[in-house]
Amino acid sequence: MSEILSAPYVLEYTYTRSTGPVVGRFLESLRYEVLEGVKTADGRVLCPPLEYDEEGEPTTDEFVPMRPSGTVKSWSWVPEPRRGHPFERPFAWALVQIDGADNAMVHAVDAGEAKRMHTGMRVRLRWADEKHGTIRDIACFEPIAPYLPSPVHLEYDVNPGKHYSAYLRGLQEGKLIGGRDPEAGKVYVPPRGADPMTGNPTNEYVEVADVGVLTTFAIIRIPFEGQKLKPPYCFGAIVLDGADSPIYHLVSGVPYDEIRMGMRVKAKWKPKEQWDTSLENILYFEPTGEPDAPFDSYKEHL
Repeated sequence: MSEILSAPYVLEYTYTRSTGPVVGRFLESLRYEVLEGVKTADGRVLCPPLEYDEEGEPTTDEFVPMRPSGTVKSWSWVPEPRRGHPFERPFAWALVQIDGADNAMVHAVDAGEAKRMHTGMRVRLRWADEKHGTIRDIACFEPIAPYLPSPVHLEYDVNPGKHYSAYLRGLQEGKLIGGRDPEAGKVYVPPRGADPMTGNPTNEYVEVADVGVLTTFAIIRIPFEGQKLKPPYCFGAIVLDGADSPIYHLVSGVPYDEIRMGMRVKAKWKPKEQWDTSLENILYFEPTGEPDAPFDSYKEHL
């Protein structure tokens, strides 16, 4: 008679809630992968939209299309998801401010691991495969990677054309070939089909010196994708003696703080047996030791 009795009970809220014209439109739009916000009386945008703003003022009936991306304002990591959570794997609950909105929405972020989460991170919306006009039509948000992997591999043949072929054959022989405008007398290295100033053909090939003037330059100190050389190094524009246009090449053989505009430089060639049809026959340009060229002599080439 002292046994304590127990019986199973179920607590339910068996009613249907009306979403109203504002939230209802928002949810119905999600069914069609459309994200909308609503404007407030003072011009702000709420997404998700609400019937009233935080001051209790009714919002307008002006809906605004939103971008499916945003910024994490705060977050909490869920290492062990529970029944009813959107994922069976760890994820984050986050306040996400949709781009263009003045408020934030709570939703899941599928980041994979906690160390990828941080306040201020950029995320994009991922739609559910099946949609029913509920907030779950947004499956979650996911991090926007700063770089998208897009490997490209192309194999193709290059036809450099008549004039550039003459230039490359000259390099194979240790010569620097330019094309002259017979009327204006300008010499362009490498040669091109026409003088860009007059339009005259530059069919007359002339050899120019492998010595010239450094007009402008840059010291490369930051590594980047595909870089062949380890920084720091110097890359400059060099107007060769007898030429009226610069070529671009490495400058070396001198401390970087001594490199300057107007410095006279000469080509440092590879050993002759390594020459090919390539500008890489020249390893770099180095100082000649001559006095610097006066500014007026190269200012038109800047």
